[in-house]
Amino acid sequence: MSILNYNTSNPVFSRSIWKSEKPKTARMSMTGIFLKSICSLLLLGLTTWYVWDLVQQGVDVKWYTSGGMLAAIVFSLLTSFKPTWAPITTPLYALAKGLFLGGISAYAEIRFPGMPMKAVSITILTFLVMLLLYQLRIIVVTRRFRSVIISAAITIMFIYIINWILTFFGLSLPFVWGTSWFAIGFNIIAAIIASFSLLLDFDFIDRKVGRAPKYYEWVATWGLLVTLVWLYIEVLRLMKKLAIRF
Repeated sequence: MSILNYNTSNPVFSRSIWKSEKPKTARMSMTGIFLKSICSLLLLGLTTWYVWDLVQQGVDVKWYTSGGMLAAIVFSLLTSFKPTWAPITTPLYALAKGLFLGGISAYAEIRFPGMPMKAVSITILTFLVMLLLYQLRIIVVTRRFRSVIISAAITIMFIYIINWILTFFGLSLPFVWGTSWFAIGFNIIAAIIASFSLLLDFDFIDRKVGRAPKYYEWVATWGLLVTLVWLYIEVLRLMKKLAIRF
């Protein structure tokens, strides 16, 4: 199967972004992706801690949270259309996303002490488990597997977009924010799909190592951040629903 026909549920790794290029010098490597991922996570953690500290001081961080989310979207779009800008836009995305995560995590901590750190631990553990499953080929990424995950991810994102539009009219989908068993089930499915998306991302990156230009390491890092942040948010939301219900 051609690399150009390979798909993943993460739009970051779509064909339009990962277009075929013949590197003239250095090529993408796993070591490079690892180091850049660590760097980006540190940047994300820095702004997360900053906003978290502001909340502890009683500062209203609504604009930090909203601004960080909007900025992250802008940097994502820039990276999508200009992959060569990834060495700049990916660190900026990490900083912006940290502002958003710092706000929602700090407020969750106030209402449910210790919950954000538990969500972080579960996210890291899930990442490591998915990586192990991929490396040992316990779960093989097949065409059917990709099709199911892609369809599910698109459906979930479509539901979130509809819910976001409804909020402008003072409405919302009950199973997105509610605490019913149906809402909890929806959250569990979303978290599972986010977890399996990591497998598709690992597979896609594995196919590009040694083929794509060096700056694509930043694009790969951006893609992993998108999935990890999605997974963390789903885990945190699920834990909040369970805590409220029980």
